[in-house]
Amino acid sequence: MILKQMQVGNMAVFAYLIGDTESGEGLVIDPAADTKDIISVAEENNITIKYIVNTHGHVDHIGGNADMKERTGAEIIIHESDADMLVSTPEVMLRMFQAKSSPPADITVKDGDTITVGKVKLNVIHTPGHSPGGMSLYMPGYVFTGDTLFVESVGRTDLPGGSWEIMFNSIRNHLLSLPEDTVVLPGHNYGRFPTSTIKHEKKYNPFFR
Repeated sequence: MILKQMQVGNMAVFAYLIGDTESGEGLVIDPAADTKDIISVAEENNITIKYIVNTHGHVDHIGGNADMKERTGAEIIIHESDADMLVSTPEVMLRMFQAKSSPPADITVKDGDTITVGKVKLNVIHTPGHSPGGMSLYMPGYVFTGDTLFVESVGRTDLPGGSWEIMFNSIRNHLLSLPEDTVVLPGHNYGRFPTSTIKHEKKYNPFFR
């Protein structure tokens, strides 16, 4: 398996390339921008991008969907509760973030579903609060937390559909309950470090100490 964390665009978004080296199948999480660079890394590792997975539907995470899909033919996956957001981003927001409108979802998922490329399996954990369809993706040893859990911080809840109470419960009940050595891979490079662990967040995240 390969796992690459890449900071893309102007909003310190982390995109992730995950690939199964045996089958050559892979996926990219939140290709917000710099899609050429992401594809180059995939090609260097002999990975064909099969899926585009969005942790949620906000414009700063979906801005590269159109380019990525056009270049690779990959199918777009998002939680069913955020699917409408892909095709309803206001033009003013697209201009503000210099983003293209996303194509609609090819596949919608819900809590407990599995996204598979080769032998790599990502389990969908519905973690609403930042957005209604925010989701985290777990595989043994790693959890991709989107804009729900950051390094020593959490996502904002003041956008439409956001809720602090819901997000607090999402993190406490569904993320902090994961094995403590699980590596936390957030949706933005907002912390002191680019990654964390569940154990570290339990101890040092000021929102949960």
